[in-house]
Amino acid sequence: MEAEGWNDRYRDTELVWGRGANQFVVTHLSDLEPGLAIDLAAGEGRNAVWLAERGWTVTAVDFSTVGVDKARQMAEVRGVDLDLVLGDARTWEPENPVDLVVIAYLQIPDPDRTQVLRRASGWLAPGGTLFIVAHDQTNVSAGYGGPPDPAVCYDLAETVAALDRLTVTVAQVVERLVDTPGGQRMALDTVVAATAA
Repeated sequence: MEAEGWNDRYRDTELVWGRGANQFVVTHLSDLEPGLAIDLAAGEGRNAVWLAERGWTVTAVDFSTVGVDKARQMAEVRGVDLDLVLGDARTWEPENPVDLVVIAYLQIPDPDRTQVLRRASGWLAPGGTLFIVAHDQTNVSAGYGGPPDPAVCYDLAETVAALDRLTVTVAQVVERLVDTPGGQRMALDTVVAATAA
C-alpha cells in the first residue's frame, strides 16, 4: 500500500494500533540506555512516543501525512518531543549515525525490504541496535490478521541474512495474542535484534 492508501486507513480510524507501544518493542528495548533513535515507517507514532518517554531523542519517519500528523498529536498529548519527518522508508537516509533503529511492521516486498534492512544496518553507531518486528510469512496460513500476501511478509532466515554486517542477538518467530470480537487469536511475527560492532 502506498502513502495515499495509508492516509485513508489512518484517517478512517482514531488509532489503528492504539496508543501503547508494540509489546516486543517494550520487551526487547526497555533496558537499553537512551540515545539517538530512528523509528522507520513510524505510522501513528506509538513506538516513537514510547521511546521518547524513556529519554530517547527520536526521529520518526513515515510517508503518510495523516500518520505523521497523528504522531505529532500523540507526542503533544503525552508531553514529549519527536523529530517528525515525512519520508519514504525505501529511500530516506539519516544525516548521522544513531544508537537504535526500530522497524515495526514495514510490510513491503523484496528487493525493497532487503535493501531497507541493509541500509538501516549501516545507520548504527558502534554498539547500536537494529530492532525488527513484522508479520511472518507463516502468519498468512497459520496465524491471524496481517497482510494476506506472503510476498510482503518476513522470513526469519532471509531477515537475518540481510543483517550480515551486524551481530544478531535475537531471531525468533513469536506468537502474539490478538483480541478480537470473537475472542483471542494468535498472530505470528518475526522478531530480530542485532547490534553493530
